[in-house]
Amino acid sequence: MKIRGLRWWMISLIMLGAIINYLTRSTLAVAAPTLLTELGISTREYSYITAAFQGAIMLQPLCGYILDVIGLKFGFAMFAAAWSVICMAHGFATNWHTLAVLRGMLGLAEGSANPAGMKAVSEWFPARERGMAGGIFNIGASFGSMLAPPLVVWAILHYNWQSAFVITGALGLVWVAAWLLLYDAPARHRRLSQEEAQHIAAGQEQHLEGDGKRPSILSILKMRNFWGIALPRFLADPAWGTLSFWVPLYLTTVRHFDLAQIAMFAWLPFLAADLGCLFGPMVVLALQKRGVRLINARRGAFTLGACMMMGVAFVGFVDSPYAAIALLSLAGFAHQTLSVTVITMSSDLFRRNEVATVAGMCGTFGNFGLLIFSLMIGGLMATVGYTPFFVSLAVLDLVAALLLWTLVREKTS
Repeated sequence: MKIRGLRWWMISLIMLGAIINYLTRSTLAVAAPTLLTELGISTREYSYITAAFQGAIMLQPLCGYILDVIGLKFGFAMFAAAWSVICMAHGFATNWHTLAVLRGMLGLAEGSANPAGMKAVSEWFPARERGMAGGIFNIGASFGSMLAPPLVVWAILHYNWQSAFVITGALGLVWVAAWLLLYDAPARHRRLSQEEAQHIAAGQEQHLEGDGKRPSILSILKMRNFWGIALPRFLADPAWGTLSFWVPLYLTTVRHFDLAQIAMFAWLPFLAADLGCLFGPMVVLALQKRGVRLINARRGAFTLGACMMMGVAFVGFVDSPYAAIALLSLAGFAHQTLSVTVITMSSDLFRRNEVATVAGMCGTFGNFGLLIFSLMIGGLMATVGYTPFFVSLAVLDLVAALLLWTLVREKTS
């Protein structure tokens, strides 16, 4: 019996949406050295701008709840259209106050990406394939961030920093049209074969079947497993925020890179992160083949990633800027190795009508950790430098691994 791969086309489509999502949110970081100079924005004010984004993106549970209630197809299209238009509006900002408001609006809309991806993974894939599907989806985060430096620098050099926001926002509107044309849920997709539908259904855990009710946030908050994945994300996600929002400024102010060098090198940590998105699920599959249960295999992959993250502690101690880039690339690889595993666990531990809500709530904790970390960098960087923050990233991930092993309990019935 031949099983067609429509589910892989669907996850590729949502991965493309994640690429646009992270491309638009990373545009500011790459344009920051130019934008801050032209608008007279200080480093502290820039931290307020990034904090506005992180504060608003903590409303991910709202996004997840909306996606669970009205459905993925039209819900995600609505959010994507909103973030595309808001991104384009960045090009009309003239001061940090306007940018902060726009970043807050952008954060609210873009908070839908992770809940949407996890909901698609839970609907379209059997348990054994969800890790790889989640890895493919999460490639969008790193690939979008990787695409930002060359594209944004090209726009700045050929036009101006304003055009960078208009171009990346317009790409989002193109994706929305493709999404509405091509995506649908498995139960309604006209091109899903009976064989593939049976393959998906046969691999779903019966105890995670949805009961048709709206998800209860209070009930989720009472669950040990929720805290078992939310707290590790609170500790681990600051690494991604540091790579996305602060590395271009670090390379400019500390390593003295010019705009052309940023275009050449700032994307490398995100290329490494793409590989980490695939490496994490591969580790999980390898452990499962050796008899390790699914949840323990995910925890093992997370722990391996946390151990590799120890390399980021040495970024501030190496003399060569290229060695620093290499260590930052290792951090990107390690972070996505562990991140994709803990994010996917929402679809392993919760019912399908709760997945988007749970993913959004966990995203709130992750972004709250990122918010605190970003404000600390903005407030203390001038006095203590970046090095203590790089060291702390390594420690936080090891603590996150300990919490993941301590709190999460696997349910089999």
